[in-house]
Amino acid sequence: MEGIASAAMTAVALAEELLLLAYDDETGKATMPRISLDLGMAAAVLIELALAGRIAYADGNLTAVDPTPTGEAVSDGVLARIAEDTPHSPSSWVQRLRHGLRDRILGDLCSQGVVRDVDETELGFIHVHRYPVLDATVEADTRRRLAGALTSGVAPDERTAALATLVAVLRMESLLGVSGEAAETARRRLSEIATGAGFSGEVSLDDSVVRPSVGLVVAALAKAVDAALGPRP
Repeated sequence: MEGIASAAMTAVALAEELLLLAYDDETGKATMPRISLDLGMAAAVLIELALAGRIAYADGNLTAVDPTPTGEAVSDGVLARIAEDTPHSPSSWVQRLRHGLRDRILGDLCSQGVVRDVDETELGFIHVHRYPVLDATVEADTRRRLAGALTSGVAPDERTAALATLVAVLRMESLLGVSGEAAETARRRLSEIATGAGFSGEVSLDDSVVRPSVGLVVAALAKAVDAALGPRP
């Protein structure tokens, strides 16, 4: 399976999918804590690079194994930083990268016509930006894939498995349109997906549905983000 990494990014990046899930379609406001979103953006971009075969996890650090640009500006900027720097742990990279990524990714979504930037002024001088949805099809596809992964009982593809793992580690179950017992069921299924994909460290990567190189990166980043967010309430 190692040979399936593509040279270019897919049309919708994981970070963009996470943002669309995390922002209210009508108000255009974030519905989860800023720190969670920012850590999620950093982890999503790093996972995107792993999916593209550009970075790997070894000896406790993330390193660039192929510095060839992917064609996606945000990811390529992160790839260049990793390639030029000394190796750092996943925990270090998510903290180093989290500042400013969300604004850049929101800007990309605006340029694609998926959301629009509404610049408002509060108290006469404070600028507040909202990002209501213009094209709902992108988020609809993301939700469809996640719903299929949660209900089908079949192991999803590695990209969807990585997205499900990020949703779980960022504690975004409530944003899937479920609550109460259904939210608990979704949480368990997301954990099962992460485990089955080898992202939790509980299953041998030889038995995983994803490439070992991707599994190692996702597992390490999930652990780093979970630790940064602290215990669940």
